[in-house]
Amino acid sequence: MAARKKGGAKKGGAKKGAKKSSSAKRGSAKKGAKKSSSRKSAGKKRSGAKRTPNAAFMKPMQPSEQLSAVVGSSPMPRTEVTKKLWGYIKRKGLQDPKERRMINADENLRPIFKKDQVSMFDMTKLVNKHLS
Repeated sequence: MAARKKGGAKKGGAKKGAKKSSSAKRGSAKKGAKKSSSRKSAGKKRSGAKRTPNAAFMKPMQPSEQLSAVVGSSPMPRTEVTKKLWGYIKRKGLQDPKERRMINADENLRPIFKKDQVSMFDMTKLVNKHLS
């Protein structure tokens, strides 16, 4: 009987060693899975919750004289100024036909942009200087 116990111990020891190596592999897989699942759950939380508008964007601002020729003279939020400016650009066809990111300035936009052509990304920076 003693021989059986020894033989059983050897078999059991070999199995334990195999389990350790496979469980070590599984442990690293579990860690990776935990990271990805936590990212997914965090993303779901963000997308499910409604964003509150930034108060700085919603504060009515007074456009300068040059800008009021394009968007109007009443105080309005920066988001509304940008919408009206884009409406003006579309109505007048001021987007460059080949390079759609570029906006060609007309007589009303030249005092604001101080160039004949600006990028749509630079446009908001230049317009913000004309809001107080």
